This record gives sequence, C-alpha cells and structure tokens, in this order.
Amino acid sequence: MTCITLVLSACTQISNKKSADIKQDDFLWQWIDSTRNPGDDFFAFATGNWMKSNPIPESEKRWGIANLVINDNYDKLLNLCEESAKNTNAAHGSNTQKIGDFWAMGMDSLKIEQDGIKPLAPMLSSIEAIKDKQGVLNAIADMQKICSDPLFYIAIYQDEMNSNKFAVHLYQGGIGLPDRDYYFNNDSRTINIRNEYDKHLVKMFMLLGYAEKDSRKHAATVFSIEKSLASASRKLEELRDPYANYTKMSTREFAASVPELNWNDMMTRLDLQGLDSIIIAQPEFYQQVNKSLKTISIDDWKTYLRWNLLNNYASELSTAFDSQNFEFFGKVLSGVTEQRPRWKRILDSQENYLGDALGQLYVEKYVSPTMRERYDGLVQNMLDTYKDRIQGLKWMSDQTKEKALYKLSKISRKVCYPDKWKDYSSLSIGRESFAENVMNCKRWQYAYYIKKLHEPVDRTEWEMTPQTYNAYYNPSNNEIVLPAAIFLIPGLADSLADDAIIYGYAAASTIGHELTHGFDDQGRQFDADGNLKNWWTTEDSVMFSQQASLLINQFNNYIVLDSMHVNGEATLGENIADLGGVVIGFEAFKKTKQYREGKKIDGLTPTQRYFLGYSMGWLGHSRDASLAMQVMTNVHAPNFLRVNGPFANIPEFYEAFGIKEGDAMWRPDSLRVNIW
Repeated sequence: MTCITLVLSACTQISNKKSADIKQDDFLWQWIDSTRNPGDDFFAFATGNWMKSNPIPESEKRWGIANLVINDNYDKLLNLCEESAKNTNAAHGSNTQKIGDFWAMGMDSLKIEQDGIKPLAPMLSSIEAIKDKQGVLNAIADMQKICSDPLFYIAIYQDEMNSNKFAVHLYQGGIGLPDRDYYFNNDSRTINIRNEYDKHLVKMFMLLGYAEKDSRKHAATVFSIEKSLASASRKLEELRDPYANYTKMSTREFAASVPELNWNDMMTRLDLQGLDSIIIAQPEFYQQVNKSLKTISIDDWKTYLRWNLLNNYASELSTAFDSQNFEFFGKVLSGVTEQRPRWKRILDSQENYLGDALGQLYVEKYVSPTMRERYDGLVQNMLDTYKDRIQGLKWMSDQTKEKALYKLSKISRKVCYPDKWKDYSSLSIGRESFAENVMNCKRWQYAYYIKKLHEPVDRTEWEMTPQTYNAYYNPSNNEIVLPAAIFLIPGLADSLADDAIIYGYAAASTIGHELTHGFDDQGRQFDADGNLKNWWTTEDSVMFSQQASLLINQFNNYIVLDSMHVNGEATLGENIADLGGVVIGFEAFKKTKQYREGKKIDGLTPTQRYFLGYSMGWLGHSRDASLAMQVMTNVHAPNFLRVNGPFANIPEFYEAFGIKEGDAMWRPDSLRVNIW
C-alpha cells in the first residue's frame, strides 16, 4: 500500500507540469494518470494521461508510441526522398535515381489522375481475352508476380525441416476480407462489414465501367468464390501449429492431387522449374481450389481476376478508385474518417519496395555505431540472464535444459542495421507511371525470392529495414533481428535514458520478447539449427503445455469490445514472449548499479520505473473498428493487455505497486503463469 501512496503522491506533485517542463528525471510522469488505481488497470494508470491528451487523429486507426517514432522517421525519410527526387544528375540505375523517381511519380497526383485505369489496361485486356480454363490458369500465374494472392498464396521460405534450403510454400489465400471468419461470423459487427463489402464491390465494378445491374452480379460472383475459398481455410489459431501446417509433397504427387490446377504447366509459368518437392501448408484448401476450378465458369473467373487486380492496385490509381478503396478498408474496417496525407502513404510504399535503399541512406545520416554497440551489449546481458533463468527452472529436466541452453547459445543477433544491403540494380524505376513502378517492384520482389531457390541460404540477410519500428525472431535461422528504430524513445535521447527505462522499454519489450519467441509454443519446436525437430522430453512438454494452458485461459477471459473476447490460443506465442520478456528483462535489470543502489528518481523506485518503462513501450489506443479487426485477425493481443496480462503474473510487480487481493489486476498464486 505504501508504494501506491508514494506513486499517487508523487504524481500529484507534478500534475500541473506542462510537457515542456518535463526533464529527464520526471520523464515517465508525462504518461501517468494519477486518477487511476494501478491495481485496477495498470495500463490506464501508466499511460492514461498521454491517452487523454493525445486523441487518435482522424487519419489514423490507432495512435501511440509507434506513431511517435514513425512520425519522426517520416520526417527523416521525407528529406531523403525529396533530396533524391531533386538530384537530376543521379546516375541511371543508382539507388538515388530509383528513390527519386519512385517518389516523384508517387507524388505526381495530376499524372496519376490523368492515367486513371490505364496502367492496368494490359492485364485487363489479357483477362478479357481468356477463352478457356488454361487461360484462367495462365492469368493466375501471371498475376502472382504482380498481385498479392490471386486464388492462393505462394511464398519462398526456408524448409522448416531443413533450414539450409529454401522451399516453395503454398498457403491458403484468394480472399478480399482480412480473414476467413469475416465470411461466416454472424455478430452484428461482422454482418455489417459483409454488407459494406458488397456495396464496395459494386462501386468498384461500376468504376471499371460496368452498369449497376452488372456490377451487382459481379459483386455476388466475387463474394461467392471468396466464400468458397474461405470455407476451406483454417482459423487463425490453427495456422500457428508448425507441424499441422507442413505437408511436403513431390511436385508430381501434388500435381496429381490437384489435376484442375495443371501444376506442371503452372510451375513453368511461375518460373519454378527444377523443383522436385513443394510444401503445402493447408492441403484441404487446395482441394477446394481444385473443385472451384472444375465447377466455376470461365466468365466468373474473369470477374474474380478483374477484382483481384483492381483490389491490389486501387490505392495507386486515380482518386475515384483510391477514395472508394479507402471508404471500405479505411472507414469501414478500421474506423478511420480521414485518409492519411499522400506523402506518408507514398513513404510507406517506398519503404515496402525500396526499403534497403532508403535504409542505407538512413543509417549513414541518423544511426551511430555507438548506438549499435550499446544495444548489442544489452542483448548480451539478456542472453546471459536467460541462461541463468533456464538453469534455475524447477519444472524442466536436465536433459531438456541442456538442449535449451545449447539453442540459446546458438541464437544469432542482428542489431540496428545490416552490414550488407539488397542489390536493386535489376529493378527498373522511371518517371512514366506510379502504378507501373509498383508493378515493376512487385515483379522484382517475386524474382528476388525465386532466385533463392537455387542459391545457398544467406543467413546474414535482414527481412526488416533499420528504420522499421519493429523486430522479429526467425526460427529457421534461430536469430533475433532488432532494427535501430525499435530502440528510439520519443522525446528522450538514448544517452539520457536511465537503465530502468532502457531495460523495460528495450530489453524487456523487444530483446527479451524476441528471445522468448525462440522458446514459445511455436519456437520451442525448432532446434538450435532452425529445423522443426522435437528436442523435449515428453514430461517437459506436458509441463510446458500446462503453463501455456493457464495463459490461454487468462487471455480468453479478457473482453475487449462488447462481448468480444481475446483469442487466447491465437495470441499464445506473443503472450508467452511478452511474459518472458518482462521476467528476463527484470532479472537483467537487477544486475545494474541503478537497481542495486535503489535510489528513487522523482519519487519512483528503480523497480517502479522498470515496469513503467515497459508500459511506455505499449503506449497507444485504437479505434473500436480497428480493435475488433485486430482481435479477429492478429496474433497480438491489444496493447493494454500486453501490459496488464504479463504483469498480473509477476510478484515483483505486485510488491512494487501494492497490488492486493480484490484489485482487478490481482490473480491468485495458483493461476499465475511462470514459464521462462
């Protein structure tokens, strides 16, 4: 109780401070809402003042710490793009020329308006000329290179059973709504989305030039095809089992299983020659593909393909297409009322297609080797602490511990920026058409990954850029990748952040989180070399699953909107990683001088600052529509539960903030989860 009194008292002392008055020592206070009880909703207590003062902008579906970092990076990247666009002397084929031309065409709204649907004309003509099923298959193959997932989704990743080789993976796909459940759930929110999707389809076909009556017919056709594909698609939680989503077949065997797909011919069209095997993630989906190809008319397939093409490029076309696309995907699905400024949208596109080229310039200008050195050292501290944690586990046998420690020792780390950059020399970018530039980029990306099938695995490659506010763990490489931007703290220079903030904000929420992904319910099934292989004793697997089931139940019981519950199974991996990150981060922080000395900074103990620093990493709020979509489609729980969820299992948190029985945050010892 003393801790709560101290916190509320300290907050009251500075409650009248303006943001401009906040210095290093009281940096954390700008977020805190002293009217909230930490024991009822710690996230609201730790970040509520910022939420009150920072409503979600009309153009955004969510607003939080990520936006603050990204906005700062937007300004930096904008300068890089504008400088490149003005550099008319840049050598043709250079990164500067490509960045400049891509930017110039993306921002040339007058030219885009004049072009209208013209950039899609060649592919639309090709679709119109289809006469038979082989023509349909040819169009699907051609569109795979410039669209997201017409009919099915193809990807090139390392073979889960042999991480030294890349393999073709075929996944479920082909639908326009975010997830298969949107086609079947019967709650009022989802029904409304389906109704609005139908209206959207009609309007888009009308923009293509069809009469309203024909557009309604085409909309019904598209929805019918997509619903049949969705019916054979797996649910979000079912996609998280790596064994269940791995079926390796010879190309001959797969071709025989889907005769209507004419796979041998399609492989040639997809530039997949020379393959002897393929990995089918969801075989039942491809049985539906085979059935659909057999029963759906050629004209209906042409309608579906027109929609798929238009849906993929609407945001690159003239205002009529772009605005209608926003009406559904922005307003209806995300609850956004105003479209983001064009320059931000083009920067996002530039990042998607020329991210490494931008990243190289970004690092040269904005990222210091000193920053990289500091966070590389922090990673090592976390690895050492995780090692100690594993050695001290009471529920795990020595046999499994030995292999867990070996896997931990083999984790490679990539911090801040790569030492080698992607080569864009074969990518053609010009000043003729923005949509054509995007098509060329997609073709380049497709060819880039196809090439991997015939080369050794390059384990030095990054799949994120340094300016990305994110991080990841790759089980096939047994690596963590930590871009520079993920360590940026809005409003506080890295050099001014005390260890409590750094260990909460960076070590726990990012480094520890990604390390734990190597040992979550999915990651633990891969060995030290990145291969899907069981290295656990049966008894230890049971013990792990028992703790995991407690976490599933904990999150299943959280209500987000109305009666909408979090999906504990779908979010399990992220929830395990959050909990592991907080626990390991705190153990690492306890080794610091700041923790040992125990001195308060502006009334806050080191432990309190640690938990508040972690909470700052998830600062943010979302529109209801966006939150609902996240619950249905995302394996990450909403931000507030990425704080309240793990904290409710940690005794040191209870002690630091005086959490007691009867508080909403309190959980009995028997239900508290302690895995790593």
